[in-house]
Amino acid sequence: MTHATTITVSEDGLELRISRRLAAPPALVFRCFTQAEHLRHWWGPARYELVTCEVDARAGGGYRFVQRGPEGDEYSFHGEFLELDPPGRLVQTFVFEGAPEETVVETLTLTADGDGTLLYGISRFPGREALDAALQSGMTEGMEETYERLETYVASATAAV
Repeated sequence: MTHATTITVSEDGLELRISRRLAAPPALVFRCFTQAEHLRHWWGPARYELVTCEVDARAGGGYRFVQRGPEGDEYSFHGEFLELDPPGRLVQTFVFEGAPEETVVETLTLTADGDGTLLYGISRFPGREALDAALQSGMTEGMEETYERLETYVASATAAV
């Protein structure tokens, strides 16, 4: 069963808020966000290949992802893990290397909901211009596709257990 991702902008125009229900337990969803062996299966839109997926999931550790598009163009992202409280909370920075001065702070909360997980994310941008640029880049469509891929992946991972 597909669950749509709800994406809204806060009243102050600095936060992008995301919510979605996933049919998997919080512990698995948390691992999907913090372990390369899981991330490489779902992170990013399907038309991009994740050619680099490096993760050091500990407070002060970091991550780096490089996606390659169908035309060979590459997009790189990195960040630092600020807080990890498995299986319910993750706080990290997110930097698109094409706009390195635009550090976003992302907070992910995972709450058990029956046999699934309610995912709630807040991405706090450094200014309204940065959020507007992200929205204009097609980021929300990419996020929706990414979360659809996550939903498919956790369903298959849950079935394999």
